[in-house]
Amino acid sequence: MFLASMMMVEGSMQIASMSGDPTAKLTDDMLTEIISRVPYKSTCCCKCVSTRWRDLISHPYHRKEMPQSLIGFFHESSDESSDRERSRKSARCFTNVSGKGDPLVDPSLSFLAKLGLVSIVDCCNGLLLCFFCKQRDPVEWDYVVCNPATEKWVVVPGTKWTSNVVARLAFDPAVSSHFYVCEFVEDSSGCITVVVIYSSKTGHWSYKDDAWSVYEIEIPPLSKSVLFRGVLYLCAFDHRLVALVVEENNWKAMHLPMTECYSGFGEPSYDIYLSQGQLYFAHKGASQLSIWFLEDPSSENWTFKHIVSHLQMLETQYLAYSAGYVVLSIHPKHNLIFLVCRYEETLMSYDMDSREVHILCQLGRDGKIHRSKTNYLPYVPLYSELLADGH
Repeated sequence: MFLASMMMVEGSMQIASMSGDPTAKLTDDMLTEIISRVPYKSTCCCKCVSTRWRDLISHPYHRKEMPQSLIGFFHESSDESSDRERSRKSARCFTNVSGKGDPLVDPSLSFLAKLGLVSIVDCCNGLLLCFFCKQRDPVEWDYVVCNPATEKWVVVPGTKWTSNVVARLAFDPAVSSHFYVCEFVEDSSGCITVVVIYSSKTGHWSYKDDAWSVYEIEIPPLSKSVLFRGVLYLCAFDHRLVALVVEENNWKAMHLPMTECYSGFGEPSYDIYLSQGQLYFAHKGASQLSIWFLEDPSSENWTFKHIVSHLQMLETQYLAYSAGYVVLSIHPKHNLIFLVCRYEETLMSYDMDSREVHILCQLGRDGKIHRSKTNYLPYVPLYSELLADGH
């Protein structure tokens, strides 16, 4: 059936270009069923068949039946058009992975308007972790976990540490509709002293005193997190990778392939990603970018995958700023790296197979981006109603 569907789609694309659309007599539901059986990359090609096919695939009602992949990035911007610092206006943005067109997601999260101003902290498998001020005198903070695709959301009560912690979200829709919020509580020196975990299944926070402070684990605020097989991974300083089993609140520290330290301004020179069912590790050295993968985390044996020099990857005009680029994500289904060069916040993609670089857009060209430090969160939509006890 799958092969037949593929042949029908490919044949339709060829014939449509010569003699119109031969699938015009098919209902929208029938056509959706056919397209939903092809891989994500072929689904993207199907948008080129006709206006009807494009609108059908893009429609919210039908999108939940289509294979999903990375569609873009949430990030913060600020208007620097004025010379006066206090007049700068910040805003939340969403940039499509293509760098073109209107945002595929409403970055304002208008369905959360009743909560006031919310800030996005993390993103995991289609859900966003945000925090908001529930009380201003004295100031108290709560979290809200939401699904932008379905506009479902649920409030998570904060802890006494919420205003000053590294917080991450853990959610796997293939396993459960429940999620976890993890707070990494730091001491005055920035080292983790305890990890507190909220379970949406129990509705409570819990923690274990596992002597984190003895190991002096320090996690940069902008380090990314990856949930893989029930374990939340985060890169830490001193050549270490933290592996936290969220359901049990047990953890261990693993070694990483490279030894260079993190760069300044809280931005990592290396980080962890999830792609094609494997953990990926990207390390930005003085002159090159190295990629490694870990197919079996229990072995802790990293396998070298790819290396590319800054000179080859960045065009001449950006090479002087090579120290200022950040790897945003590795495509979940392809050997494609997304990065942003801090010079004019230039969003780029690099194909590890063809070694080709594409400039997607320059977000800072019009002065609308605050260039000092902006975290980009990759977003893959989730259209199923899986947020337990959501509004």
